[in-house]
Amino acid sequence: MKEIINTSMAPKPGGHFSQATKKNNTVYVAGQAPVDIKTGKVPETIEEQTRVALTNVKNVLEAAGGSLEDVVKVNTYLTNLDDFEIYDKVYQEFFTDNLPARTTIGCDLKGIPLEIDAIAEL
Repeated sequence: MKEIINTSMAPKPGGHFSQATKKNNTVYVAGQAPVDIKTGKVPETIEEQTRVALTNVKNVLEAAGGSLEDVVKVNTYLTNLDDFEIYDKVYQEFFTDNLPARTTIGCDLKGIPLEIDAIAEL
């Protein structure tokens, strides 16, 4: 049976989808934008945007009973691929060992600078 995961510790979805779904021991975290849940705003710098988006991923995983250590795959969507080095440096703060597979794609996100989703195996 599929379980819908929702938490007040991450932004509400901007469309008709869940923050995450859990099936057996696998958690699929929907793309998390860099929206600060305290202010409702997107920070100015790519460093803070990355930090906020990854914190949102972490908070959704925790609501599902997991952690960043459980992540096996990350997809990142960047509006500006020139931000990759800065994004990658902040990413390393969240994933130090036990590195998941990752794909980074440049795309137009219509109003947000980046979005990060993840798959975790609990």
